[in-house]
Amino acid sequence: MTQHKNIQRLSVAGLLISLGIIYGDIGTSPLYVFKAIVGDQRVSQLLVLGGVSCIFWTLTLQTTLKYVVITLQADNKGEGGIFSLFSLVRRRAKWLIIPAVIGGCALLADGIITPPITISAAIEGLESQFPHLHTVTIVIIIIAALFIIQQFGTSLVGKAFGPVMFLWFTMMGVLGVVYVSQMPGVIKALNPYYAFALLSTSPDAFLILGAVFLCTTGAEALYSDLGHCGRSNIRISWIYVKSCLVLNYLGQAVWLIQRNGRVMDLNLHNPFYEIMPQWFLIFGIGIATIAAIIASQALISGSYTLIAEAVRLNLWPKVRINYPTEQKGQLYVPSINWLLCAGCIGVVLLFKHSDKMEAAYGLSITVAMLMTTILVSRFLAKRKFPNYVIAIFLTVYLLIEITFLSGNLFKFIHGGWFTLSVGALLFCIMWSWYTARKIRNRYVKFVPIEDYYGIIKELSEDESVPKYASQLIYLTSANFDSEIESKIIYSILQKQPKRADVYWLVHVDVVDEPYKREYEVSFLVPNKLIRIDFKLGFRVEQQINLLFRKVVEDLVKKGEVNITSTYTSLNKHKIVGDFRFVVIEKVFSKSHYLSFYEKSIMSAYRIFKKVSLSEERGFGLDLSFVTVEKVPLMLTDPETVDLRRVNG
Repeated sequence: MTQHKNIQRLSVAGLLISLGIIYGDIGTSPLYVFKAIVGDQRVSQLLVLGGVSCIFWTLTLQTTLKYVVITLQADNKGEGGIFSLFSLVRRRAKWLIIPAVIGGCALLADGIITPPITISAAIEGLESQFPHLHTVTIVIIIIAALFIIQQFGTSLVGKAFGPVMFLWFTMMGVLGVVYVSQMPGVIKALNPYYAFALLSTSPDAFLILGAVFLCTTGAEALYSDLGHCGRSNIRISWIYVKSCLVLNYLGQAVWLIQRNGRVMDLNLHNPFYEIMPQWFLIFGIGIATIAAIIASQALISGSYTLIAEAVRLNLWPKVRINYPTEQKGQLYVPSINWLLCAGCIGVVLLFKHSDKMEAAYGLSITVAMLMTTILVSRFLAKRKFPNYVIAIFLTVYLLIEITFLSGNLFKFIHGGWFTLSVGALLFCIMWSWYTARKIRNRYVKFVPIEDYYGIIKELSEDESVPKYASQLIYLTSANFDSEIESKIIYSILQKQPKRADVYWLVHVDVVDEPYKREYEVSFLVPNKLIRIDFKLGFRVEQQINLLFRKVVEDLVKKGEVNITSTYTSLNKHKIVGDFRFVVIEKVFSKSHYLSFYEKSIMSAYRIFKKVSLSEERGFGLDLSFVTVEKVPLMLTDPETVDLRRVNG
């Protein structure tokens, strides 16, 4: 943890790490942004200068002001990202779950389009030298290799990300300066007048806005990776990154202005590569490809983190999460890895060229940014900012982002439908899982546990009942130690009376602090019934088997519990008694009381449940010490059944 805090402090190492893992997406945007703005239009000074002006002010208002200055203040114990932000504000209003889920799904959908477009745009630079080169095959091979290596961890490769991205940004800045020196007057494009003039006179203003938005698509990563780099490192490194980006865009603008009046085939003459000296082109394409791979890697890692958080916040079915290295925060989610891999390869095969992918890119991320705006406004309210400040923030950014959304909606029929469809599918999964759990919890019956203290103590000492286990552990969803699910009492006393020396109740509470690890112990019946409440952050791996053993060891050391076997032959040798977990799996029975909507949700939930990890695997329990009991969740009260006896 100390090393983690050191990285978060302003330092050369922290700045390099920031360059390596945060700016991949936004840093590779010069590969395709100007190409998308100009498209097949005739090059004109107003189009070029207005394009640069739009880019500069989008980076300033959207990336710098909204994310770097304002959103980075929403620091959840050093962590960022849309689910961290949601955890900070979720107690203020129940409906905030909606923008959180929509935003999370939009970011995941963006993960399917970013690797194909960045890698394709980089590799397509070879087409000017090798016109008949099949870039699609090369892109697919790179993407497949990228996803295959994920399972082995990327910490070794990650150490090289910072220096490589520093080289990338420096290269872009130098190339830009070379062309800007040929036409210093191009700097006037930073005047917002040119953006206004272009958008107010061009009949394609909304299409241009949709293209301009691509320059800020990586802004969400600035906030998502707050925990890896720290606020100070992000803010300082952004000054360098933005300067290099703007210089490169200005350099591309000079090259385009020098071809004023022409209709350019920008697929063959990408301004990004055209400002490179001929002798440097192959090196430039190589560096661009590596930068594109780094951008993709950062986004893939971000998708894993997003899914892991969603699982722990009960917004996504439980899936296997692996930790391939000891590096903090590094994880691997096999199911998401291969889904993303299939999606990325599908995008390449569907669109084939980066200019067609541009049409699908940006729409979902605009939605994510809108949702972040809503959540940040609630965060500002929580921090007691004046209402007029919150109103100004909401008005300005809703206006900007709805305008960009309108521009991106023009992309819908040209490919935007793809990412929106993916996002909608992900939303259906998240919403169904979340809502189904709420429906199920409605029918979980809790009873006062105090009523059963006596009988549990008597059962534990009743030698006429065969001993089930020395230490018997149940996972409980009861939030208070004064109550317990009726199904657990049913399991202990009725389904098969289970005698044990000590009964344990384990409750897991996922808290808003990302890395919190705390527990409380309640001795409900001394030496007979003990409850442990774990408070785990939403980024903590829920290895309940390991955590429970750690707690028991601590209690034994302090002399608070005795886990020595009570069997005479084993007790005299001080042998530890056996432990057994019992997991209650609640199964729905048919119900006439659910609405059509709720029945649909539960049908979807049952499908997702079949392909997700079981409760015992999800909580990291040792399966050799687990018994799973299926119990019906009775939704229909027998007293409401119309049945009449006809004899007697």
